Amino acid sequence: QIARFWAESASWDETLGRHRIRGVVGPDEYHEAYPDAPEPGLDDNAYTNVTAAWVLTRALELLDTLPEPRRRELVERTGLDGGELEQWEDVSRTLHVPFHHGVISQFEGYGDLAELDWDGYRKRYDDIRRLDRILEAEGDTVNRYQASKQADVLMLGYLFAPAELKEILARLGHRLDDEAWRRTVDYYLHRTSHGSTLSGLVHGWVLARARRADAWTYCQEALRGDIADLQGGTTAEGIHLGAMAGTLDLVQRGLTGLQTRGGALWLDPVPLPELSSYGFSLRYQEHWGVQLRLEHGRLDVLVPASDADPIDIRLPDRAVVVEPGETVRLILED
Repeated sequence: QIARFWAESASWDETLGRHRIRGVVGPDEYHEAYPDAPEPGLDDNAYTNVTAAWVLTRALELLDTLPEPRRRELVERTGLDGGELEQWEDVSRTLHVPFHHGVISQFEGYGDLAELDWDGYRKRYDDIRRLDRILEAEGDTVNRYQASKQADVLMLGYLFAPAELKEILARLGHRLDDEAWRRTVDYYLHRTSHGSTLSGLVHGWVLARARRADAWTYCQEALRGDIADLQGGTTAEGIHLGAMAGTLDLVQRGLTGLQTRGGALWLDPVPLPELSSYGFSLRYQEHWGVQLRLEHGRLDVLVPASDADPIDIRLPDRAVVVEPGETVRLILED
């Protein structure tokens, strides 16, 4: 039903030769309309269009994976037909993703907005996390500027590992190499005020995957959110529980590069001199209490004794099989 919603939300643009999703607001809550527009809504938010394409693709993959009796039952109950599935396939490959200056655009026309005097505003106000309120007090609006409250385009780097994001964009007809993604990360880092406690968390994830040495700075930003009341008074209204939980997730999955795919446990740890060591346990497949411990230059993996199958572990440069009852020490490259 979600795939059906997105397919029906897309309209064909004959000039572009692509489908478009118009009149939306992305994760960045600063921009809800074009400057001086009579109606709210933005066209072709990149995060929206890419995730919609992903949903459509996954729905089609799921239908192919289901056993035939279950698939037939689902098709009958939902009224799916071949024409609708063809539409999903078409939209999943033709949704418009705008670019400007070699980076992914937050939405169509983002690159045409005015540049903000970031240094000037920081000198005048010091803390500009709530840039929207500052501009409104001056009789201005953030809708006029290339300025984001929190991650928007970069949310794609939070949800998807670089290789997965490349695959999704390739399906949409775009080539996103490592350099183009680094340019995109740098571009929005310089244009984000971090007016949400979740912003530092997401940027920590993105940098753990794209520019790893800087990841810890944003992890600390997220950890300090309530301790230092970084948002200037919002903690008194209630703690930011999502950011707190997210910091744990960042350490467990983000800094370790932990993923599960293809029947293997994938790890790609971020070397962090700020952390002498840390570890945690997890349940993976039939194994309870698999222990991971990272110290400078090494990763220890302990699989508790059991009758379960061994664990297939993948690092960027090697594959290792760990038997139940075995501890393996992996030396990491700097």
